[in-house]
Amino acid sequence: METLVSFVNTFNGWVWGPPMLLLIAATGLFLFCGLKGLTLRKLGFSFSLLFHSRQSNEAGDISPFHALMTSLSATLGTGNIAGVATAIALGGPGALFWMWMIALVGMATKYAEAVCAVHFRERDALGQYVGGPMYYIKNGMGPKWHWLGFLFALFGVCAGFGIGNTVQANSVADALSSTWQIPEILTGMVLALLVAFVLLGGLKRIAQVAGKLIPFMGTAYFLVTLFILIRHVDRLPEAFALIFQHAFTPTASTGGFAGATVWAALRYGVARGIFSNEAGLGSAPIAHASAQTAHPVKQGTIAMLGTFIDTLIVCTLTGLVIIVTQAWQSGENGANLSTLAFSTALPSIGAALISLALALFAFTTLLGWSLYGERCAEYLFGTKAILPFRILWVLAIPLGALAQLDFIWLLADTLNALMAIPNLIALLALSPVVFQLSKTYFHERTDSTQ
Repeated sequence: METLVSFVNTFNGWVWGPPMLLLIAATGLFLFCGLKGLTLRKLGFSFSLLFHSRQSNEAGDISPFHALMTSLSATLGTGNIAGVATAIALGGPGALFWMWMIALVGMATKYAEAVCAVHFRERDALGQYVGGPMYYIKNGMGPKWHWLGFLFALFGVCAGFGIGNTVQANSVADALSSTWQIPEILTGMVLALLVAFVLLGGLKRIAQVAGKLIPFMGTAYFLVTLFILIRHVDRLPEAFALIFQHAFTPTASTGGFAGATVWAALRYGVARGIFSNEAGLGSAPIAHASAQTAHPVKQGTIAMLGTFIDTLIVCTLTGLVIIVTQAWQSGENGANLSTLAFSTALPSIGAALISLALALFAFTTLLGWSLYGERCAEYLFGTKAILPFRILWVLAIPLGALAQLDFIWLLADTLNALMAIPNLIALLALSPVVFQLSKTYFHERTDSTQ
């Protein structure tokens, strides 16, 4: 067992190492340039589309708004709380700058993923619209590449039970136990029952729950962090100065902070940014493929907002709270660092708020990743796999709440990175399709307004 753990740990260091981070960043930059900065130029248009997308009569199963909320349910989670803290703890304040940079190019990646997902989607035996990397590999790249789609789906199913299920249940159980002494088994059972109730309704119920919880959670978290930042507004100029300064110069050791090189800031900022928003990993397009939309580009412009909201808004707010409260100098890491920052700013309720946020974010991640895993299982085994998958998904939750998951986390994190390889190959191969669809759509839209 020790040999296996050692091997997976070494392999994990490789797949999440500089080559993979460079590949994800380079793909995003290539798409950003190929789209001529469309993801920034059309940001206002994206929000306008989102505002009018709660109801739609176009082909698809759920509204474009609910497709975005479903994808956000899987990304708004521990990465926004523990992930940001880890990046700053290991890379210093400058890591936040590199999270911004990877998010900016990641918006182009997420846009391209959704465009391909809708353009190459198909209907399954139950009449549902299904799509994602495995389908745009299958329908866009030809029969000789089917094995690549198979690998993505296989990695997706296995990674889901780790990152999207047991690890989330474990983080909720640990947070509630440490804050309110709630037994882990009780947390696991309640979570399993709640998830089972939602999964009984399939995609549409997942989308409906996400459509209510995500706006509520996002708004509440935004207001709490904004309140903290307003109370520390005098420290904001210094915080931004630290972020920009240490993105390009080493961070000296101070207090409990051991110091960090520029490479550490870049590496951990990029890695934790990708972990948080999942741009390039291929998960989000599975949800966007079900959107009721008349054109792939319309859903692409909505999909890219997922990265914008997740990293450029939520992660930024968390990072600023950690910096302005000076908690980043404490030597703490991960969720403990975020808890310390919020407890410093709000002594009486800070720790409880973080625990509650972790619980809600992890619950929605359980729902979002259940869809991703289910679609991957369906691609591998057909619609007959849906019910058994849902049963296994629910049963794994209480087990995750009780288990020691160090190896499971390591293995799932590795498989999560491996999902990116087939997806990035497909995005590069299909980029001419994305560029042409985008050019045609916006050219026709311009003509129609003249």
